[in-house]
Amino acid sequence: MTIDSHSVGDPAKFLNAEQLASGLAILPASRRDSGTLTRIVVRHEKGVRELLDTAALTIDGGLVGESWGRDPQPDPQAQLAVMEESVSQLIANGQPPELAGDNLWLDLDLSEANLPIGSRLRIGTVILEVTPQPHNGCRKFRERFGEAALQLVWNKEIRHRNLRGIYLRVVESGQVCVGEAVEVLSRS
Repeated sequence: MTIDSHSVGDPAKFLNAEQLASGLAILPASRRDSGTLTRIVVRHEKGVRELLDTAALTIDGGLVGESWGRDPQPDPQAQLAVMEESVSQLIANGQPPELAGDNLWLDLDLSEANLPIGSRLRIGTVILEVTPQPHNGCRKFRERFGEAALQLVWNKEIRHRNLRGIYLRVVESGQVCVGEAVEVLSRS
């Protein structure tokens, strides 16, 4: 199955608000100081997604080959879209998580309390920094995971948990591999 910018989700897989709340309540506590890089996805022309085992991340280009680097005026605050693996699995409910359009999936707590703006992470040889850019759900997120999923990530009472994810920027270039440790270096 090819996933691209026009892909939509399977409405039969969309969870309702009660199912999402119940699922969120039973997710195991996320790791806080160190975790794992679980998924790397690059979006090629027309948003065609490719799962990678290894990727280069650069200060100027972000994830090499990613659509962000092809933008004539890329927003440095939105260089890498990141989502927490367990939350992604819950929301996807059996659909491919890469439908979300993120670049990196981490087994790590992405909440504001754990990773405030300016926090730094190391994955492999790469140093990344949390940017102030909010990572919000949009029309495409709704089309892929349903209205209840969009309302969950927009919920003001739990927005601080960054269930939709966060944005990172590359501070030191290098290579990353699925399965590598993610280490929180500093919190701002």
